[in-house]
Amino acid sequence: MKHFILTLLTFSLTAAKAQKIDQIFVNLYTDSLKKGTFNYINIDGQLTNGQYLPLDSTHLIFTASAGKFTGNCLWVDPNFKEDKVSIKVVLRDNPTLTKQFDMYIKKKPNDERLKTTDEILNELKAGKKSKNRGR
Repeated sequence: MKHFILTLLTFSLTAAKAQKIDQIFVNLYTDSLKKGTFNYINIDGQLTNGQYLPLDSTHLIFTASAGKFTGNCLWVDPNFKEDKVSIKVVLRDNPTLTKQFDMYIKKKPNDERLKTTDEILNELKAGKKSKNRGR
């Protein structure tokens, strides 16, 4: 029985390692970079079996025309004056797989006030009351 389990485990590990990354994709959470903060750059790899794998700096080499990467996060200096940053990611295991793209810098100031939990709940309650009155 031990031999069977060892064989099964070895086969599973070999099959998992056999999956190579065929393509890499950029999936951004935003359309612009914010100055003075870390901006997460989300990269996914498509495996040969069609599944997707989130990739990080253990899989990729990140470079940018400005700012500094820490892992997948790009820090852009608050005093940065250009309109955009060019970003390049290279797959460590296969340097021929690369993605290069530009991200623009957010122009609008970050002075938006987010609603509090109480404000959101009060709006929801008010919306239910007005719907119930219409019945």
